[in-house]
Amino acid sequence: MNSPELTLRRQNVDQNKDGDETLIGNPCSSINSSVSDATNSLEARRLRLELRFFFQNPIQKWNARHRFPYKFLLQIIKIILVTAQLCIFAESRYNHMNYALNNKVTFSHLFVNIWDSGREVLNYPPVSGPLAVYQKTDFYESVNFAINRYGNLSDSIGPYSHLRKNNRTHPLELCICRHVGRQDLTNQLNEQCDRWNVLQEDMYNFSTEDFLKSQNFTLDFELLQSLSLEFPLLAHIKKIEDTRCSLFIVRIDYNNRNLDGQLLISLTSNLNKLKCPEDLYTEREREFFMDILNATIILICSFSLILCMRSIVRAQLLKRKTADFFRRVKGVELSMEGILEFWNFWFIMIIANDILIIIGSILERRISRNEYDSTEEWSFCSLCLGTGNMLVWFGVLRYFGFFKTYNVVILTLKRAFPKMARFLLCTLIIYAGFVFCGWLVLGPFHIKFRSISRTSENLFSLVNGDDMFATFTILDTNNLLLWYYERIYLYSFISLFIYVVLNLFLSVILDAYETIKEYYLHGFPKSDLQQFIYECESDPFSDSLIRDDLEGYDHGLWCFCKKIFNWIRLPSR
Repeated sequence: MNSPELTLRRQNVDQNKDGDETLIGNPCSSINSSVSDATNSLEARRLRLELRFFFQNPIQKWNARHRFPYKFLLQIIKIILVTAQLCIFAESRYNHMNYALNNKVTFSHLFVNIWDSGREVLNYPPVSGPLAVYQKTDFYESVNFAINRYGNLSDSIGPYSHLRKNNRTHPLELCICRHVGRQDLTNQLNEQCDRWNVLQEDMYNFSTEDFLKSQNFTLDFELLQSLSLEFPLLAHIKKIEDTRCSLFIVRIDYNNRNLDGQLLISLTSNLNKLKCPEDLYTEREREFFMDILNATIILICSFSLILCMRSIVRAQLLKRKTADFFRRVKGVELSMEGILEFWNFWFIMIIANDILIIIGSILERRISRNEYDSTEEWSFCSLCLGTGNMLVWFGVLRYFGFFKTYNVVILTLKRAFPKMARFLLCTLIIYAGFVFCGWLVLGPFHIKFRSISRTSENLFSLVNGDDMFATFTILDTNNLLLWYYERIYLYSFISLFIYVVLNLFLSVILDAYETIKEYYLHGFPKSDLQQFIYECESDPFSDSLIRDDLEGYDHGLWCFCKKIFNWIRLPSR
């Protein structure tokens, strides 16, 4: 029901200076003789104002109804908390990975007899060849060295010890995979793996040949596929301010699957944190702080997720109502451009980052309590928190878009995106042709073309002008035909993509930018939905309807509290 004040205010608006009932020259407030036309006019006016209010930004809504922008405040609090969470987790992850990599280098020195310190530095191009052995005596010596070092672990400087179970040292696992026949070496079904446990008392002065003979096993290098050694190591680090316990699963692989005369050696170590019995109070205090932070972030992101999903649902309901009005009253269908305006990209992005941050916070909590602590969990948690935080910061651009001078980048990308997508699709076809050709022709002779992914990365680097001279010169072949072909291939690719493709791509973006500049000067084109919304911008009912009649449309927290308060006061009237 309309209040008497609202009725009186409408009567005052509808009367002009001479006492007429309508405003002359204003089609939005004219009263038609037909009842159906009057109904349609009132329905259109109310729908127009409802749409106008729906598409207003928080600043405009504050000016229109003084509604507190709690969604904006929620996003500000969220960005502060998730950034603090990311900084804490990034520091913890860096320490974790740095500790794991340093220990891997230590294990390489301890258990690989031919390890060289030069391999610890990443060089490009590589200054050393593959880590491999080429003679049987070297192979046996390398395996014996690793097992003997594991048995004499107490001689190492690091705080390592054997994992003990039932007062016995955990044995070392020796695994040999080989083909059981010579006929079909490519058939994986003919591969057989034999496993043995080497006890600690057998590790001192260990001889691989004698051990295999005692097991009635003959090692045939023509059929050998791989040999692996796997063993656990405990690391117990004591500090004044911290105590850490870790479990490393070390694996040394001797790979002979290529049967090319070189037996490749590789070492991997998986780090798992353990709970120390003498954990200090500072560690428990840190866990309590992180639990509070993660719980707060999960609560805020859940609330933000619900609000954004509610806004999307309301937008779809309003879209259905608007499309029905266009179909029933105007006799036309709402255009696709108008339909897309009801899909708010920013809300979809906020929903995505809320989901990622909630998942990342749950994983971070479990990692901090050592419930999850493998490399995969750390990596997945980093992916969720990093991507979520990136999308949160991208969402700040939405609020800059409320000001015309800061909205140029977003409008330019939005305008150029369809043309950019079509242009990149055509470019991708040409790029794929160069990738496959380079991989096939130059892959066997060039380090930068050894695989499809490496070829693509190399060509993308060339587009950006990276390391061109080295790409031309690093060709390991004396074939004159391939030498000339490589030059023609690289010159063609660089000329096409740098001088043609990149310039055309920039011209697409610049054309969109110039178009946006013209729109700022002469006005932006309006879809059929926007033309309907702003068809009567001087509607005399705007203020009254927005402040009063549309009060039921806003289901915000403040409005809900007002309704509850009025309902409680109702019996006393």
